[in-house]
Amino acid sequence: MDAKKILNTRHTRHTGHLGHLGHLGHIKRAALAAGVGAVLVVGVLVFVPDGDEAPPPPGPEARARAAVGAGGPASLPDVAALIRDREAWLRENPKDAGSWAVLGAAYVERGGLRADTAYYPKAEQALRRSLAVTPGERRNPAATTGLAALANARHDYAAARKWGEAVRKAAPERWTTYPVLIEAYNGLGDYTAAGRALDKLRSLRSGVRVLSVSSVVYRDRGWREDAAAKADEAAGRAATPAEKAGALNALGGLAWERGEPKEALRYYDAALKVTRDHHPSLAGRARALAALGRTEEAGQDYQAALAERPMPEYAMELGELYESQGLGGDARSQYELLRDRTARAQADGVNEELTLARYEADHGSPRAAVERLESEWRRGHRSMRVSDTLAWALYRAGDAEKALPYAKRATEQGMRSALFSYHRGEIERELGMEGPARRHLDEALRTNPHFSPLLAPKARAALKELGELPGGGPKDMYGDGESTPLTAQPTAPSAASSSTAPAPASSPARSAAPSAAPAVPSASPARPEPVPTPTPPVSAPSAARN
Repeated sequence: MDAKKILNTRHTRHTGHLGHLGHLGHIKRAALAAGVGAVLVVGVLVFVPDGDEAPPPPGPEARARAAVGAGGPASLPDVAALIRDREAWLRENPKDAGSWAVLGAAYVERGGLRADTAYYPKAEQALRRSLAVTPGERRNPAATTGLAALANARHDYAAARKWGEAVRKAAPERWTTYPVLIEAYNGLGDYTAAGRALDKLRSLRSGVRVLSVSSVVYRDRGWREDAAAKADEAAGRAATPAEKAGALNALGGLAWERGEPKEALRYYDAALKVTRDHHPSLAGRARALAALGRTEEAGQDYQAALAERPMPEYAMELGELYESQGLGGDARSQYELLRDRTARAQADGVNEELTLARYEADHGSPRAAVERLESEWRRGHRSMRVSDTLAWALYRAGDAEKALPYAKRATEQGMRSALFSYHRGEIERELGMEGPARRHLDEALRTNPHFSPLLAPKARAALKELGELPGGGPKDMYGDGESTPLTAQPTAPSAASSSTAPAPASSPARSAAPSAAPAVPSASPARPEPVPTPTPPVSAPSAARN
């Protein structure tokens, strides 16, 4: 029996019911009558061939549906094929709630792949249409999870948490809910809840998607070696080019964050060999090249990344690279692109307050940045990045005293960030706290001496201005006596209290304690971090690990 062809999914309902079969190729009627075994793989019916011959790989629609359904990366051609497939089917079958949910999720993925936020309103319409046909998170968890993923894409993490928790309550064993919830919790700064969600996810599922999510959670906890190990394992086990490129890009990002641009460049190059137009790796490669002094090549890679996905963040980074070279006109053109892209995104329902605040704090109106982020804080968006940017905006607006608690919150929750340390050091220097300022500026440059083409030189100049560490015993080892209570907790703006926001960590050791993150009991934040050992882009041992 010749059974090498996958049935056309254009007429296969997402609910699992087989509609019009279309052309069956050479599959024999007798085999069908005899009940040839079939396997349902992510909604696609695949016939099992005779003998020991393996079934053919799934087509683009099936690959995209598998990735989108699991919240993993998918290629643009596959997503485009899935969208055409479901749109054609739904024109004839508008009451298919499952297909509306698939189409909505595919629109979300398509918008993210090309930074085309115009797909987000279409995604919302499709997902709500699915719920109109089959309402309720218990009866239609796919559509509800799709709305949570859409909210994450729009940076509306409070809404994402609401939708995600509704599905979790109705179907706690549905594993695809947990990656969406973890992203929402991270956006809100609720890292303890993200740890619990990862713990549950790992109890339900294993594989590349879980490894990738674990790597992100570990990185945010400051466990960089554990994060690198998970990303390396994900690269070894990746089944698609999109998965492999994503894992290699994560390894490049971790190398960059620990101040190893040459190692980062190796990973980004490896990712781009797998997926030539992988925009995160193009932007990462540009950062690494700039750190190595290859600024012309860095500018070219930034332009290539912007051509693939015109993200405001890429425009800001390229603008700052130009500014560091004294190219003010070129920098302004990139900042104008940033404003244009954020305006378009906001029109499509995307929350761009953090990006705009980062821009305003350094290149526009710091007071406007403060107003934006104080509003975000009141909404419950209290991530490390929001804390850091709000601290910096307050400092730039002339209120270093109010800025310091937010800077402490950003630096004491786990993640090793040269930028966070630099911001805190400058705030402390403004307040006359020379010991802590010296320590955090030095920490920024030790973490990543090339963290910013604009700010890294300023960190070195500030450290030089502070001079050598003064003499003193153990009680005065930083030259500040007891004037800096590092256990002080930040206070939010007066109207910012939220029962869902996590309490700020009182010290680095406490913030990363295993009891605060039951999802990662194997890693001990209190242990001294070993000297990083670069891992190869794709290692044979990682491919063999379970």
